[in-house]
Amino acid sequence: MSSLHQSRVPAMSFSSSISSCRLQWRPSTAFPARPRRRAPIVQAKIREIFMPALSSTMTEGKIVSWVKSEGDVLSKGESVVVVESDKADMDVETFYDGILAAIVVGEGETALVGAPIGLLAETEEEIAEAKAKAASSSSHSAASAAPPLPSPPPPAAAPPPPVSAKAAAPAPVDGPRKIVATPFAKKLAKQHKIDINSVVGSGPFGRITPADVEAAAGIAPSKTTTVASVASAAPAAAPSKAAPAVTTFPEIPGSTVVPFTTMQAAVSKNMVESLTVPTFRVGYPVSTDALDALYEKVKQKGVTMTALLAKAVAMALVQHPVVNSTCKDGKSFTYNSTINIAVAVAINGGLITPVLQDADKLDLYLLSQKWKELVEKARAKQLQPLEYSSGTFTLSNLGMFGVDRFDAILPPGQGAIMAVGASKPTVVADADGFFSVKSKMLVNVTADHRIIYGADLAAFLQTFSKIVENPESLTM
Repeated sequence: MSSLHQSRVPAMSFSSSISSCRLQWRPSTAFPARPRRRAPIVQAKIREIFMPALSSTMTEGKIVSWVKSEGDVLSKGESVVVVESDKADMDVETFYDGILAAIVVGEGETALVGAPIGLLAETEEEIAEAKAKAASSSSHSAASAAPPLPSPPPPAAAPPPPVSAKAAAPAPVDGPRKIVATPFAKKLAKQHKIDINSVVGSGPFGRITPADVEAAAGIAPSKTTTVASVASAAPAAAPSKAAPAVTTFPEIPGSTVVPFTTMQAAVSKNMVESLTVPTFRVGYPVSTDALDALYEKVKQKGVTMTALLAKAVAMALVQHPVVNSTCKDGKSFTYNSTINIAVAVAINGGLITPVLQDADKLDLYLLSQKWKELVEKARAKQLQPLEYSSGTFTLSNLGMFGVDRFDAILPPGQGAIMAVGASKPTVVADADGFFSVKSKMLVNVTADHRIIYGADLAAFLQTFSKIVENPESLTM
């Protein structure tokens, strides 16, 4: 049986079958041969450390200090540099392990958001290449920043030969032609009894000017005509050479020009941006005798007047959510889901608004503790972006300086801001005509009139006044 099987299926080896067949390879047109893949070339990994956007309004940042020096070994998540944004100083971390090969932007210098400020090498062998890359980029930026050298003036062209009036005149055509002349030229022609049809115009498209009429009358052109023609030609050339108007002020001897800091530039930009919002202002007097008595009781526990006012504002906003809303696109309301009270704080070199988030949900004592922490971080310029950019309503208090009233400018992205004046003794009369002395403070609210109307703001201020005049609910 086995012999029969072997006879039907002859045995052969793979090598013998290939050699006996002698197949020749021919490229197929249906399946073209693929080119061989080249071996990947391993290149040096030099990564850039970019200027981060630390806030939604930040366009450039200033290097305060480099925490690490060139040649230091860095680990992922480690602080490398301190950057001054438009609101605070923040540590910038690295996202990769490596060696700080080169510092592109030095301390005290500024860079646009997204621009490289340093180079990170993976190995020591790549440091030299990174330094060369940094040097080339810095030289390129310096060359682009340098003003271009003035090009030599082109050689003066030879003046064209004078053309006579007759030669410049268009060739006569058959039939009547339309006479184009200035009104003053027609008036002169009538005065000097000159046929306007016989005068050859030297103006654009053969237009007859007063000078042409005077030349035809044989009189010298008057100075007024020359001045008038020059004045009429000047506006035509003005648009091509006109530059944007720049307001200049007289220089005062001995004055010193100090450029804006990053924070001051941001404040200036926001204040100019706020001018595009249609706002209105409403003032309201509030009795503060009960609030002052409560403050005397709780200030020993660390409660500040700012915390009391912020809590009262938050409780009033709960009942009037439209005052806590925002108009972002000019077409719709945005009702904020949280009540975040931003409080204006003056710090060295600028103004910042730390935010008491969820102020309506925190009790008075926790709110006061949170406020103290925010003020300390603000003065140390260590606020995180969420701690100064998430406000839905702003409170500005100058009452501690004795200011009785003032108006505040609406911050961009919010619906209203309250300006609080000082509480002062005021003589008031009751319904029976009896006089008494009560402490009153005047609050002025500036609001976005696109989403908040006068009745909305009046109702909100009435609620705020009732809370301040009966402050027991603030401690609950």
